[in-house]
Amino acid sequence: MSKKHYGDLFDRIVDEENIYQAYKKTLKGAGKYHIEAMEFMFDEVYNLQELRESLIDGTYEFSGYIRFTVYEPKERIVDAPHFKDKIVQLAINNILKEIYNKSFVYDSYACIDDKGTHKCAKRIQHLMRKAKWEYSEETTIIKGDFKKFFYSIDRDVLKKILPKKISCQRTLALLFLIIDSADAIDLLGLPLGNTLSQLFANIYLNEFDNYCKKGLSLKYYARYMDDFIIVVGNKEIAKETIGLITEYVESTLGLRLNENKTKHFPINQGVNTIGYKIYTTHMLLRNESKKKIKRKIRAMPGLILEGKMTVEKAEQILNSWKGHAEHGDSYNFIQSLLDRFEFLYLKSKGKKTVLKIDKSKLKKGGDDIDILQKRMEFV
Repeated sequence: MSKKHYGDLFDRIVDEENIYQAYKKTLKGAGKYHIEAMEFMFDEVYNLQELRESLIDGTYEFSGYIRFTVYEPKERIVDAPHFKDKIVQLAINNILKEIYNKSFVYDSYACIDDKGTHKCAKRIQHLMRKAKWEYSEETTIIKGDFKKFFYSIDRDVLKKILPKKISCQRTLALLFLIIDSADAIDLLGLPLGNTLSQLFANIYLNEFDNYCKKGLSLKYYARYMDDFIIVVGNKEIAKETIGLITEYVESTLGLRLNENKTKHFPINQGVNTIGYKIYTTHMLLRNESKKKIKRKIRAMPGLILEGKMTVEKAEQILNSWKGHAEHGDSYNFIQSLLDRFEFLYLKSKGKKTVLKIDKSKLKKGGDDIDILQKRMEFV
């Protein structure tokens, strides 16, 4: 679609119903128990109207960031917006994702409705099979990612990309206000806690997607956030391709490929990505995923017995992981967990089975519970 179709976005963003739906989303989960949320809810009708009017009359100001640390999947510093600013970003996201999600290349899978890691893994396997059928035994995989991606995004480049799709000047002014709010944090990058950062990241890397798919005519390509997979005919083509994309991302997007993680190798080695070791014939869980779930299971008895975790929360963690594991060949590993941890058992639930915990068999182990709790508390 031409950008002329998106000249009236601001009215849709500040629509009363859209603002209200964004507000309701901020209250999902534990969000409604934060002090700012409770203060806002105390007089929500007035506060929502005041916020909406500030957007319309141009007096809205961004309130800065709340900084904290998360420990899963790895330790990271997160800068999150205040409650009212989160409402604004969700209201914007509600409208912009309708425009952008359908304009992204088919093989972009992160933070897009009805996609995600499992569909991406299956798509990568499908592309590997097609490529091997076409190129035979010389087929070569390129696996790569971007060095400190979120922290390296050039906000000025992003502000030049957005007008390609959006012609509404009031919407652009609001987006630029949010983008420029990161000036208080660093010269480059997007705050990990901003609701819009995920969408902005996809918009940014859609330029890379189109360069690979259209500029280089790479048929067998897929991306999940800043991780990408390309399958080509042989290692010479792989080396040439890496050189071309390296030059593009540095000169056009101001990014750098992670040299330690951007490699090429024969297709028969499989590819280790997005939680799986993917082969043309099957998928396995990554060793890191196995280690992580065993660490969490070892911590659960102590956390539950000390009242730091409920059985229900533990079972939720277990079954979320089980759902991920079952997309790979994980039957034997799940059975080994049942044999090793006697408090775990399987229970039928409709047409599937779920992992349950027998509280009577819990015994506090010798793990450092406080450290393990910190690692687990943001699961």
